[in-house]
Amino acid sequence: MDVDTLYYGDNLEILRKYIPDGSVDLIYLDPPFNSNATYNVLFKEPSGASSQAQISAFEDTWQWGMESERALQEIASSPIVPEPTKELMSVLPNFVGHKTAMRAYLTMMSIRLVELRRVLKDTGSIYLHCDPTASHYLKLLLDTIFGPNNFRNEIIWKRMTPSGFKGKTSIGRGHDVILRYSKSDNFPYNPIFVSYSEQYLAERFNKVGENGRRFKDEKIGTATTQATIDRLKSEGRIYYTSTGKLRIKHYLDEIKGVPLDDVWCDIPPINSQAAERLGYPTQKPEALLCCQSAKWDTF
Repeated sequence: MDVDTLYYGDNLEILRKYIPDGSVDLIYLDPPFNSNATYNVLFKEPSGASSQAQISAFEDTWQWGMESERALQEIASSPIVPEPTKELMSVLPNFVGHKTAMRAYLTMMSIRLVELRRVLKDTGSIYLHCDPTASHYLKLLLDTIFGPNNFRNEIIWKRMTPSGFKGKTSIGRGHDVILRYSKSDNFPYNPIFVSYSEQYLAERFNKVGENGRRFKDEKIGTATTQATIDRLKSEGRIYYTSTGKLRIKHYLDEIKGVPLDDVWCDIPPINSQAAERLGYPTQKPEALLCCQSAKWDTF
């Protein structure tokens, strides 16, 4: 597989035809559902002309029909589909209906997620971007395919601040969900640190030492040994308060920041004036994708 190749077509067909087992480090997917958007800007031939065939295929994917029926039959008979996945798909109509858009969506997602797991390396991970409309169903589906023990995070991306009429009749909806799973418990992860807020820095790192370095201080715990205290004293990290108590210094210039958690509030969506805007309805900001890929270093 050429890592610089862009494949054009149905991802299920591409996965099966071109992508070998265990060859992919990281997968991000953002399958739209119930977004009430027009996707014809997405589907164009290489010449630039609209692709009516692809538009129809995309619309049919989220409606129950022959394509969904074929996919369901394949799920039931395929040897690579886990048994829990087959069982979930068999009882799903009891909860979402028999010929609903949600059942069609989950059926088509199921067969593709099985293939995506196949192409992942044992050290690989997958990030599935969705909204609360279907995130709870997708998490069940991912549990059956990747295993609940390989669930890593439900990341909340605050993409907008609800305002005006959006919050008049109900609590405003302003976030998406990114479900993170690994293929095994052997996966690389590079911690990302977020800068402290100015308020926190002003309140906590509010002291300056003789060397001009800002620091915060903490009391010495009862479990701290005398040997540790002596070492900290020799390093200039212990000082006495006016009442004679010992305190430990933590210098600001040695602190990396706050480790990234699963609520992301500092990546704005793509607005109408953004330079990276391409014009399709579900486009996500480049910073959001970079944040996920930055956690990985497989070389």
